[in-house]
Amino acid sequence: MTTPVYENFINGHFLKNQTGDTFAVKNPATDEVIYHVEIADEFIQNAAIESAKQGFAAWSAMTPIERSRILLKAVAILRERNDELAKVEVLDTGKPWQEAECVDVETGADVIEYFAGLAPAQVGQQQMVGNDFYYTRKEPLGICAGIGAWNYPLQIACWKSGPALAAGNAVIFKPSEETPLGAIKLAEIFIEAGVPAGVFNVVQGAAEVGQWLTANPNIEKVSFTGEVGTGKKVMASAAGSLKDVTMELGGKSPLLVFDDADVSQAVSAAMLGNFYTQGEICTNCTRIYVHKNVYQQFIDELKTRTEQNIIAGDPMDPEVNLGALISKKHQELVLGYIDKGIQEGATLLTGGKALSPASAPNGYFVEPTVFVDCKDDMTIVKEEIFGPVMSVLVFDDEDDVILRANDTHLGLAAGVFTKDIQRAHRVIHQLQAGICWINSYGNSPAEMPVGGYKQSGIGRENGIETLDHYTQTKSIYVGMSNIESPF
Repeated sequence: MTTPVYENFINGHFLKNQTGDTFAVKNPATDEVIYHVEIADEFIQNAAIESAKQGFAAWSAMTPIERSRILLKAVAILRERNDELAKVEVLDTGKPWQEAECVDVETGADVIEYFAGLAPAQVGQQQMVGNDFYYTRKEPLGICAGIGAWNYPLQIACWKSGPALAAGNAVIFKPSEETPLGAIKLAEIFIEAGVPAGVFNVVQGAAEVGQWLTANPNIEKVSFTGEVGTGKKVMASAAGSLKDVTMELGGKSPLLVFDDADVSQAVSAAMLGNFYTQGEICTNCTRIYVHKNVYQQFIDELKTRTEQNIIAGDPMDPEVNLGALISKKHQELVLGYIDKGIQEGATLLTGGKALSPASAPNGYFVEPTVFVDCKDDMTIVKEEIFGPVMSVLVFDDEDDVILRANDTHLGLAAGVFTKDIQRAHRVIHQLQAGICWINSYGNSPAEMPVGGYKQSGIGRENGIETLDHYTQTKSIYVGMSNIESPF
């Protein structure tokens, strides 16, 4: 049986490359190739730039309310096709259907809807300067590049295209080569909704295609989601043409559970923040600091629920709540971290091995894994693993645990569980992280800005301020009296 071959999406339609080069995409739950994708060669790259230039000219000339109406049509189509698109995400990523069906497409549509609503609300300023005055305009940047990660392919494409398109820009989007189909589906939906051809283009490939995007002088901005090391390379490349950058990078986020917390709720947050999407979420709270007075109660309940409530298997099965990791290579990386944790003296509370569920025996599964007896200098506590691996640590002093939580070069997310409202705010204000939760974890609505402190990123996605990252301010001075000239 031959597998489908997808071409790059340029100027409103699929375009064949000239080299004939392709790459294979596997279903992580079966280890089977499910389709091939053509790599964006030089011909495709040049066509993408020309397409985006034409698309930008047409799109930026529209009024914001016109753009808003078209984007809202795209939102309606996304919602109508929720299940079809969720299946694409499950087959590409290996995540459970029960997640993709209610999160991935819905939250992506939410973001486009949010920015479609904001598009007509962009305003400039006006101020008198003596008898003269000036005013400002918010103008789009031009062509923006988006580079996506593999854990939330369609959602990330929506997060990047929503504000960019609402502000009047054109976008060239490169999805991860491991999950490339969702962005193509989004591109087709934009055309169907009435977005002009060339406004949203999809180019396919690995690092070399991303490098071309970040270095291309025709592109005004790069928005990248991925790991820290790659983000540094993207930023260095973008600096050559002084591009604006948004970076949503990795994390090693802490969750602090105080002795007055609702322990069952804290366990729920810890499990959600470590095992949802197989642990492949950058904001995950992989360092759990538990007060010594509730530590035993916490780990007892955590062990019981982890061993009894998690079902691994075919991700399309609605009962399954733990899917497959993205690739064999990544599975081996995660298992390597688990071995390192054991070597360095951490104790396995549960899990720790590869899994071969009966319904998906060839998939890249890893048991939900919890380490106790962890110390802050252990590799598993310091480095992002991006898998279902949780480290539990003990504390008994508020000031000390804040220092320990902040002792990292990363600063993406953090959480606090306590019933003391003063402590909750006092502690969260001292944690060096860009997105934080109190008595909750992981919620990321379109209205709330997302981004990191320190090496976890630059700029923000979502929220009102993101629209400013996709516009530039033009100031216009208006002379109302004769010029006084010495000449």
